[in-house]
Amino acid sequence: MIIRPSTDADIGAITAIYGWNVLNGLGTFEEVPPDEAEMARRRGAFLERGLPYLVAELDGKVLGYAYAGPFRLRAAYRYTVEDSIYVAPDAAGKGVGKALLTALIEACEALGLRQMCAVIGDSGNAASIGVHAALGFEHKGVFPAMGYKFDRWVDLVWMQRPLNGGGETPPDAPGMSLSGV
Repeated sequence: MIIRPSTDADIGAITAIYGWNVLNGLGTFEEVPPDEAEMARRRGAFLERGLPYLVAELDGKVLGYAYAGPFRLRAAYRYTVEDSIYVAPDAAGKGVGKALLTALIEACEALGLRQMCAVIGDSGNAASIGVHAALGFEHKGVFPAMGYKFDRWVDLVWMQRPLNGGGETPPDAPGMSLSGV
């Protein structure tokens, strides 16, 4: 398996993986899968900020993808990202998520970022919580009943991992350009 930057040619596979997760999982609170054009637009928005958008590939097949997005759009958050990881159902439990998250952490550290957050849908999501914990994320809290999907209330689990020393010293990179509502 290789982890590499995503390309435009990966959009179909990325859309299919995300669509499956929208319809079958609680890792996203979307309920209607977006089409390829929307997924390409979203990917482009992260890439325009210089943020990593990676895929895991084996024998020419995309098994999963991960990206880092701005945590919030206020300037003071310019050193903090939120990770997202989605794996194809036939690749679950095979180390794809851990390999993607490892590479994502490395890419964000190379950008001089200082914090990575995980906002995990479903407090029962042992796989995602376990992968994040194994890679140094600390549990920071649970927001109960934050979303309603599949006819039930779903918690959000908040985890955090420092990058490049976290808040130990002032930043030594410019961070992301952020503004928004």
